[in-house]
Amino acid sequence: MRKNLKVCVDRVLPKDVGRPQQTIRMRGGPSRAVFEFKKMWINGSTLRVKFMGGTAAQQAKAKLQALWWSEHANLKFDFNNAADADIRVSFDSSDGAWSYIGTDAKGIPLNQATLNLGFMDGGTAAHEFGHAIGLGHEHQNPQGGIQWNEAAVLKDLSGPPNNWSAEQIRFNVLNKYSADQIRGTKFDADSIMLYQFPASWTKNGMATHGNDVISAMDKAFIASEQAYPRIALTPVTLKTNGTAASASIGVPGEEDVYTFTVALGKIGRHVIETGGQTDVVMKLFGANSQTNLIAEDDDGGVGFNSRIATILGPGKYFVQIRHYNKPNGTGSYTIKVTR
Repeated sequence: MRKNLKVCVDRVLPKDVGRPQQTIRMRGGPSRAVFEFKKMWINGSTLRVKFMGGTAAQQAKAKLQALWWSEHANLKFDFNNAADADIRVSFDSSDGAWSYIGTDAKGIPLNQATLNLGFMDGGTAAHEFGHAIGLGHEHQNPQGGIQWNEAAVLKDLSGPPNNWSAEQIRFNVLNKYSADQIRGTKFDADSIMLYQFPASWTKNGMATHGNDVISAMDKAFIASEQAYPRIALTPVTLKTNGTAASASIGVPGEEDVYTFTVALGKIGRHVIETGGQTDVVMKLFGANSQTNLIAEDDDGGVGFNSRIATILGPGKYFVQIRHYNKPNGTGSYTIKVTR
């Protein structure tokens, strides 16, 4: 193994600590995974970025590589160093390279980083910003078929420079994502989300090469309907009097967005819930921001339906609905907001 081999860490929220990449099958359906599509931002969002330290050269390189994604994805980065920025970048050389996945960043205190660039070799910054917009590691793609030499991987990564526990190694390298919850492409050996591994780490002696730029497949995927397509997304306005609106996930990967407004005299507890037989996942953003994640839910309602109950102040709110089985799921549902 190369002594200077550097590998990225996926940071997870406390609620996800100890959860394996694949868990038991639920409801007779597909396995769930820690990295899930529900961590993706609302399509068309502008993500505000704050640099917490770093030299001018480091910041410029990070900004340049982040923009590689926005050239293709329907997302924008605003490097305005806002105190409540969605993505906060540190440059701690003693803490490696890592990032929280997508909207998980909204669960981190504002005085803490959500992405660290402890080293910036090649396309490291682009790799970490890929995580920040919701992408996982390509070597954990279930369609990759990598046959790990687990003993060698555990031995090498338990020592410097990573010094990982066996649990960290399994989470970041050995375990596969659940097939129905991650990117819908075949294994991409040229992906920026794939790190370089030595042949000794695999049973068949297959090594992977380092990738310093986003690949053609990276570009195509991030702009596809499975991620952030450049389409005009027109939110549907909901009333807050409990009137249900009928809707449907018409094609796999579809994202439905709704808005509702809480007037100054109507602040208080609101319930947002779906109905029907379609298994959907819901996120609530606001007030007056489509990146400020307030709450998310999968099966908190009746059956497979989502339900969020929370106290809301005045302002405009955004609700994102996706099918639980993003690559294949379709179906009708209803949604309503009740004060």
